[in-house]
Amino acid sequence: MVPPTSTALITNDAVVLGLLAIILGGVFWTASRTEGFWKKFYTYVPALLLCYLIPSVFNSLGVIDGATSGLYPMARDYLLPSALVLLCVAIDFGAVVRLGPKAVIMFLTGTAGVMLGGVVALLAMGVIHPEAVAGDTWRGMTTVAGSWIGGGANQAAMKEVFAVEATMFGQFVAVDVLVASLWLAVLLFLAGRAQAFDRWTRADLGAIDDLKCRIEAYQAQHSRNPTLTDLMVILAVGLGATGFAHFITDPLVAWISSLPAEWELENYSLTARFFWITVIATTIGLALSFTRARSLEGAGASRIGSAMLYVLVATIGMQMDLGALLDRPWLFLLGMIWILVHAALMLGVAKLIRAPLFFVAVGSQANIGGAASAPVVASAFHPALAPVGVLLAVLGYALGTYAAYATGLLLRAIAA
Repeated sequence: MVPPTSTALITNDAVVLGLLAIILGGVFWTASRTEGFWKKFYTYVPALLLCYLIPSVFNSLGVIDGATSGLYPMARDYLLPSALVLLCVAIDFGAVVRLGPKAVIMFLTGTAGVMLGGVVALLAMGVIHPEAVAGDTWRGMTTVAGSWIGGGANQAAMKEVFAVEATMFGQFVAVDVLVASLWLAVLLFLAGRAQAFDRWTRADLGAIDDLKCRIEAYQAQHSRNPTLTDLMVILAVGLGATGFAHFITDPLVAWISSLPAEWELENYSLTARFFWITVIATTIGLALSFTRARSLEGAGASRIGSAMLYVLVATIGMQMDLGALLDRPWLFLLGMIWILVHAALMLGVAKLIRAPLFFVAVGSQANIGGAASAPVVASAFHPALAPVGVLLAVLGYALGTYAAYATGLLLRAIAA
């Protein structure tokens, strides 16, 4: 097959990768500034948005060409499964349980709100503007479900599992990022008014105070500066598990494909290689979280996983054509209906179980924003609580593949 030609200014993937690395480094360096212009800038503009947006600007201007680059397939096949493994290794189920039932209930409510919101949004837009959700629009919605339940890794997984066309994927990435950024701003606004919210729900804040003390003690006990050995072992776990997932997937898919055609297993993506690669990688990460491998989190396993994930985020962004957003502005209304259903369910359950705003905000953002922004919301309540956002967000990575896949099946059934 003749590779597609490109008219972009930069066509060498090594140069493009260097450019993406500089973009990511610049975003994170400026976001780390504690005073001056950048501190004010990032108060309103989330760093995650720029990681998507800047590569998309370069792509839209013709500086690079995401459609002909081999960087996204590389990040998808190697970095994405490795990131899933390293993020899932960090899960401490005991710590999640010790957060108390309200924290877990609000997190799972957030997951249910995303699943329900997708269904309601599809049905509502079918009445408001049927053309907006015609055809394969449901496929693009599966990527938003993956992102809003888990994160960028799960979003990319749903793109491959449900065969989402590149332009549609770019449109829904924009919907995802912009709507999620608006919701993040709402949560940060509410964080400054937590007392009024907690009076409305009549929440007991004793568990929050105890939580702060436990987290500070845990950080002091387990955190350490990673050695070269730590880093090499972390890479061995992530890349080794990814290699094993690829090794198992090929014969597994071949065996499933040989089963009777009348079973229609392909309708459930069970013959899709990437589905099994992500499921196997996620399962390995969950299994390792019950072993001594979880101690690698103290050396930064989830941070390395997040770094891999941000490279993936940038390669996804470089496939986005901002001009394509003008073709389907109604998709943003779909996104707003979706997030409003999620918000309404969160507020209703919070009032019912008398949950404090902290659990509401972090439970929601652990789904919608993932590990990139959940700690931001958590630290808005107290800096020591930032790891709680990471902990719940990592749990979201584990659920993201499964719950988003189930959501996709529901959306496909409705669309049909």
